[in-house]
Amino acid sequence: MSMTTPSTVRALPHAEWGRVRQSRRTADRMMRLTAAGFTFIAIFVLFWILGMLIVKGIGGLSVATFTQITPGPGSEGGGLANAIVGSIVLTFLGIVVATPVGVLAGTYLAEYGKTSKLANLIRFINDILLSAPSILIGLFVYVILVEPFRGYSGWAGGVALGIIAIPVIVRTTEDMLRLVPGPLREAGAALGAPPSVVITSITWRAAKSGMVTGILLALARIAGETAPLIFTALNNNFWFSPTLAGGVSNLPVTIYQFASAPYENWQQLAWAGSLIITMSILLLSLIARRIVRGSK
Repeated sequence: MSMTTPSTVRALPHAEWGRVRQSRRTADRMMRLTAAGFTFIAIFVLFWILGMLIVKGIGGLSVATFTQITPGPGSEGGGLANAIVGSIVLTFLGIVVATPVGVLAGTYLAEYGKTSKLANLIRFINDILLSAPSILIGLFVYVILVEPFRGYSGWAGGVALGIIAIPVIVRTTEDMLRLVPGPLREAGAALGAPPSVVITSITWRAAKSGMVTGILLALARIAGETAPLIFTALNNNFWFSPTLAGGVSNLPVTIYQFASAPYENWQQLAWAGSLIITMSILLLSLIARRIVRGSK
C-alpha cells in the first residue's frame, strides 16, 4: 500500500503549472516570431520601394529638372519646373481651404459638441470622408466646379485637395484638444474669461504642436493625390495662367502621363518626379514627428 507524502502532494500542482508555463512560453515565442516576420516583410517592401525610386529617379535629377518645363511628345530634354510649381500652388490652396474648416470643426467637437447627437453625426460623416476614395471627391468637385464653369482650373483642384485634407485635420485637432487637461480650462473660466477666449488663448496654445502636426500630415496626405486632379486641374506642358484658369500642371498627373508614355526621357522624368514627391512627403513626416517630440 503506497502512501502519499505532503511533499508529493505539493509537487503535483507545481509540475502541472510548469507544463502550462512551457506551453505559454512556446505560444509567446511563436507570436513574437510571427510579428517580427511580418514587420520585417513590411520594412523590406518599404526599403525596396525607396531603393527602386532612388536608383531609377536619381538619374533624372539635374538642374534642368528644376528649371525647364515639361517637354512635348517626342522632344528631347525638358524638366519638371512647371509641374513642381503647380503642385506647390495646388497643395497650398488645398491646405488654405482645409485648415480653418478642419480646425474649427475639430474645436467644436472637442469643446462644444462633445457627446451630442450632432457631434456624433459629424464624427460619422468625417470618418466616411476619411476613408472615401479620392476619385469620388474628384468627381464631386468636377460636377460642382468644373462643369458649371465649363473648364478645368486650379481652384477646382485646390478645393478637391482641401476636401481630402479636412477629415485628417478634424480628427487630429479633436484628439489634441481632448488631451488638454481640464484644470487649464477651469482656470481660465475662474478668471472670468468667456469660453471663446479660453479656447483661443489657453486650449489652442496648449495643443498647438499637435494641431500643427495634423496640418502637416494632411499636407503630406494630399501632396501625391492624382485622381482628384485628373477631374479638376488636369494638366498641361506649359506654365499655367496666373488666374489658374484652364489646366494647371502638377507632378502627380505628370508622373501618371509620363510613366505610361513610350518616350524614354518622359519615363525618366516620371521616376524623377516620383522621387521628388516621395522625399517631400518623407521630409514633412519627419518634421511632424520632430514637432511632436519637441512638444513632449
